[in-house]
Amino acid sequence: MAVFNRGSLAVAGLLAERRFSIGASALSTFTMLQLLVYAGMQIPVGLLIDRLGPRRLLMSGLIVMCAAQACFATVTSFGPALAARALLGCGDAMIFISVLRIVASWFPLSRITLVTQLTALCGMAGGIASTWPLGWSLRTFGWTATFCAAAFCCVALLALPLLVIRDRPHDAQLHDPLGASPTSSQSAAAAASAPTPAPAPAQRTPTFATIRAQMRAGWAQPATRQGLWVHFTTGFPGSVFSMLWGFPFLVQAEGLTAAAASALLTLLICAGMACSFLFGRMLGGRPRLQVPLALSVVAVTATCLTIVLLWPGRAPIWALIMLVLAFATNGAGSMIGFDIARTANPPERLGTVSGMVNVGAFVASAITLPAIGWLLDSSGATRSASTGTVLAGYKFAFAFTYVLLAVGTFQIIRLRARLAIVR
Repeated sequence: MAVFNRGSLAVAGLLAERRFSIGASALSTFTMLQLLVYAGMQIPVGLLIDRLGPRRLLMSGLIVMCAAQACFATVTSFGPALAARALLGCGDAMIFISVLRIVASWFPLSRITLVTQLTALCGMAGGIASTWPLGWSLRTFGWTATFCAAAFCCVALLALPLLVIRDRPHDAQLHDPLGASPTSSQSAAAAASAPTPAPAPAQRTPTFATIRAQMRAGWAQPATRQGLWVHFTTGFPGSVFSMLWGFPFLVQAEGLTAAAASALLTLLICAGMACSFLFGRMLGGRPRLQVPLALSVVAVTATCLTIVLLWPGRAPIWALIMLVLAFATNGAGSMIGFDIARTANPPERLGTVSGMVNVGAFVASAITLPAIGWLLDSSGATRSASTGTVLAGYKFAFAFTYVLLAVGTFQIIRLRARLAIVR
């Protein structure tokens, strides 16, 4: 649900321009602000998870997302809609690292990498729902009904943290979701058959000094910083494409129909699900593959983007498919950052360092989204009726992606060398 809400402007961008009477720069502001709030909330949310537990944060995130989508469904002016997207980013920020903390508490270390990738894979189903199903709903039921339905789904999902999810296995034994108290023999049998979880953090009230020390200790680990830069570099190109600019690029610049563009965005997400499973299998128990695989994701993304941008005129469909498949590796690649940081930090800091890492791709996306919008407006691509001008404007704007790819790659390689010296 969080991924669906995050990407709900993917196919609604052109409709949002008409509804709120805005241009490309203002349209990008919706997603930019949403991602900036998301990124800015990561460290506070990580600290709250370490203090209050992920279950409470999941419930809070669902409630906030419900309120945000309900507001976005009913407002008709740019200012209130912008505030609704910022609120959506706040609720979204509470979801994923809460799930990561639950995974770390319930599964043995040998399975955490695979389960993390499978979690990302399942989340991508929400990305599929934000492509052609959302487009169909907008055409059939309209703006207000569609986004009100999204708000209702958030409320319905509150049943999961209320009735099913527990922070740790010990909590589940103390409180059966169905209200039944297990017998001592049942508890012993369950404990004997259950996998050994990661140690649960002690619950204590932190002072400002302990919070600062915890953040400083997490950031002092070079692996935490490398995880952040891996997430930053591998995650943002596909995110920018799928969340906002992919659909207009495919329709306005490359001349595809709306149905064909939606199909390519759906392919991106489905292929991303396959990549998540594949990367999880590849990296389980093989930490030495983490950085080489992340750099491979960056290289493939840059190569396929270069082919499309340098193609004279509109790119052929096979080149667009290759670009979409390259972007599909980005989500799975960004998950590598969490594995790198997790292995170098104790369990009581996992929420904090996961929040630090999770800032990466969303900051990069928040930079790239408005940059592309500004470059499109400044090139005249959004106002021109000339196919050549529109295509050239989009290619010029998308070239900004290389700037952050270069910065992130340099940092990954620099920190890899430093880690090698430390070890």
